[in-house]
Amino acid sequence: MSKSSREPLSDRRKFILNMARGAGLATLGGFVWSAYVDEVTASTLLLRPPGALAEDDFLKTCIKCGLCVEACPYDTLVLASPGDHKPVGTPFFIPRDVPCYMCEDIPCVPVCPTGALDQESVSTDGKLDIRDIDMGLAVIDHESCIAFWGIQCDACYRACPILGEAITIEYDKNERTGKHAFMKPVVHSDACTGCGLCELACVTEKASIFVLPREIAQGRAGSHYIKGWDKEDEKRLEGATTTINKTRISEKSALDSLNDTGDLY
Repeated sequence: MSKSSREPLSDRRKFILNMARGAGLATLGGFVWSAYVDEVTASTLLLRPPGALAEDDFLKTCIKCGLCVEACPYDTLVLASPGDHKPVGTPFFIPRDVPCYMCEDIPCVPVCPTGALDQESVSTDGKLDIRDIDMGLAVIDHESCIAFWGIQCDACYRACPILGEAITIEYDKNERTGKHAFMKPVVHSDACTGCGLCELACVTEKASIFVLPREIAQGRAGSHYIKGWDKEDEKRLEGATTTINKTRISEKSALDSLNDTGDLY
């Protein structure tokens, strides 16, 4: 070995090497963080098997064993692989590829060893009930659905396994032609299971009816709104207290308030 090869690194060379190592670690960290962000984002949009716990709990409980995938007779369920930008090893399905065919015995649920797929949530009086499953909610894009254009199509309605309940047809007069009717599909959230059979059946190039996780598909009115015509919803008012804010306008009669051109508040 030559003398020069045994000489210690100069400060300049050390600085350059440290900079290179730092840049490499930063780049690697960026890739890892990017993949994590992609997985977290995708996870909120994934459709899980029947009986799946809420996503955060599901990810903590699922051991990625794949037994639910093996139990599915239609190859609906798949396990996320590295590079899918989904939590690796967790089961999901894509309705446009293969929907859930609503097996009466729901074979994917009882085989789960950890409860990530909760058997109780898909049971009625101790018996498995396919209508109790909640994988998501079908949403219709009115602008691309040809039924809303006036073209007769009821493909999603006919494909629905809960015919006439989860999806119904609403008839409206077509004012443009004056002699035809719109046959508009309507999804009912209380009956839809999110199986995705409607999405698979949709005739448009990109499905105009598609399933999303229910927390993504639905809004939330908030607890301060009450359905006055719904006796069950009105029960939420029991024991509630109210505070009435008094203003100058509320101290006058309605007629005086209307005639007052001054500061109403």
